[in-house]
Amino acid sequence: MKKIFLTLLTLVSLSHAENIYATFNVAAQKSANLAFTASGIVQKVHVDIGSVVKENQILASLDNADIKAMLQKTKIVLKFASRELERQKKIKNLIDASKYDKVLSNYENAKASVAYQQALYEKTILKAPFEGIIYDKEIEIGDAVSGMMLKTVFKIQSLHARKLILEFDQKYHHIVKVGQTFEYKVDGDDKTYTGVISKVYPYANFDNRKIKAEVKAKDFTVGLFGDGYILVDGK
Repeated sequence: MKKIFLTLLTLVSLSHAENIYATFNVAAQKSANLAFTASGIVQKVHVDIGSVVKENQILASLDNADIKAMLQKTKIVLKFASRELERQKKIKNLIDASKYDKVLSNYENAKASVAYQQALYEKTILKAPFEGIIYDKEIEIGDAVSGMMLKTVFKIQSLHARKLILEFDQKYHHIVKVGQTFEYKVDGDDKTYTGVISKVYPYANFDNRKIKAEVKAKDFTVGLFGDGYILVDGK
């Protein structure tokens, strides 16, 4: 009798080991808080909440007429410095080395000035870091922004790509692995979905003694939650 009881207990333990319960929240695969790193007055705002944007698409820009003029000026200086360098290269062996070095130095300085002004100019233009959707906006034409006090003006998240942030009991830390199947339901949806664990966090939360893992998903609304089971032997 004792032997039968132990056998049943072993089977129950194996059954539980194959189905590890986990809860989850839906998060965007990519998300970012965007801010200007330059100071100035907002001149143009090209998008709004709900706008779908491409990578490197311009979202907003500051009044940059002065920086643009300075950039153009440095480009002109570089243009003539480049011409002079090409002329001196042709007679390099016939002129004093110090004179040639001075011409070369003028060219390199002009090139550096263009790069510097170009960098300043680009800081006045805010672009999307990846394809996604704008889900928050805190900027209007005429607003003043400061590069010294960064303020989030847009929030962007990936358009379709999502990740489920799972939480499961820490006692399974040695069992749950990348590649295992996760069967789950989203709250309010009767359909059963399946995914694959793509990441297991290498630590347990001190407060609730839970370990996190991630499963890639698509098109769920960010912020939803649900639960399911990790199939340890069902890769």
